[in-house]
Amino acid sequence: IQKWKELHDRQQGFVEVLDQKKTLRIRSRETDVTMNIKGRKWINSDGKTNFPSGEVFTAPHRESVEGKVRFSYPGIYAGQEIEDIQLVFEKGKVVQASAQKGEALLKALLDTDEGARYVGEVALGTNYGIDRFTKNMLFDEKIGGTMHMALGKAYKKSGGENDSAIHWDMLCDMKEKGEVLADGELIYKNGEFIL
Repeated sequence: IQKWKELHDRQQGFVEVLDQKKTLRIRSRETDVTMNIKGRKWINSDGKTNFPSGEVFTAPHRESVEGKVRFSYPGIYAGQEIEDIQLVFEKGKVVQASAQKGEALLKALLDTDEGARYVGEVALGTNYGIDRFTKNMLFDEKIGGTMHMALGKAYKKSGGENDSAIHWDMLCDMKEKGEVLADGELIYKNGEFIL
């Protein structure tokens, strides 16, 4: 188990930097996506709300997400797996979606309501004590060296305005060739913040 006070302090440093940024670009294998985070509040998930923890997250501006994402872990929804999810965003909205397994469920989830096609959360996992995918997103979204995005409902405390009946987290491994640029500055590489 991580030392939670140290985790809080380390993550708070990331939050303080990210709170000042306007744009985010996330690149990984078959992933290149940009978004506007200006004025958004980054949240330090340090174990006080759910446990275990280890992530920093916010909500991008609803219509700002552009690009493509290929999620390297299966998406889990109500116990069902959706494998090799690929999404293309234009003006914040998912305009193309595919999966190797579970594509019908993926498309049904996207059609839940209008907000289901927009990103409600973007986050970086920082808990390097979680070392394997468990199919339980309360654990998996915290895996150190990962990025996750949630389609659907945004957390109001981060400033997000997207609303939906769903909030569905999907996970991308950033340990090999993963990069995050904030306002054009490289702040995260190969699964680690480099601040």
